[in-house]
Amino acid sequence: MSGDGFHVHGAHDHAVEHHAQSGDRLGGQVAIFTAILASIGAIISYQGAATQNEAMLLKNEAVLKKAQASDQWNYYEAKSNKGHLMELAADLSTEQNRQVYSEKIKKYEADKKEIKLKAEALEAESEKANRESEQMLHPHHRLAQAMTLIQIAISLASVTVLTRQKWLFGLAGVSAAGGIAMWIAALFA
Repeated sequence: MSGDGFHVHGAHDHAVEHHAQSGDRLGGQVAIFTAILASIGAIISYQGAATQNEAMLLKNEAVLKKAQASDQWNYYEAKSNKGHLMELAADLSTEQNRQVYSEKIKKYEADKKEIKLKAEALEAESEKANRESEQMLHPHHRLAQAMTLIQIAISLASVTVLTRQKWLFGLAGVSAAGGIAMWIAALFA
């Protein structure tokens, strides 16, 4: 805050000003390095979350299709039971009523074929969505590893400024390079 020639600032502002005036190149390099890594980390984090969300949506789709297939199989079973009851009724009825039961049996058999096709198609859709969900998670693991390496690099860079140990900055660079390599590997997986 400044006014009438009086200027008050915090310790951090003082340290930044002091380093900038004293030509502290290491502090400036670390600041730029961490800003770039933070931006890359934000992108990696977004991509990781997006792939995880997509995988969950596909998994939900697989579960929904599996439930719908189960409903169809239950319906198939109900038609099958009705058909068996019609067969029993036909066996126990007079010749005149057998024709009525026979027609109902044929209708139930036709219905069962249609229901079976629906159930099998839904199961196939469920399996496909499940496979796609699993494939979607493969890059997610690499993205999580990349983000971990980027966070380690940022931490090492921060410690570099505090300790003035330049070898830590080199280690931070190696960690960042590993994170970026994992990110690229995830993009092309």
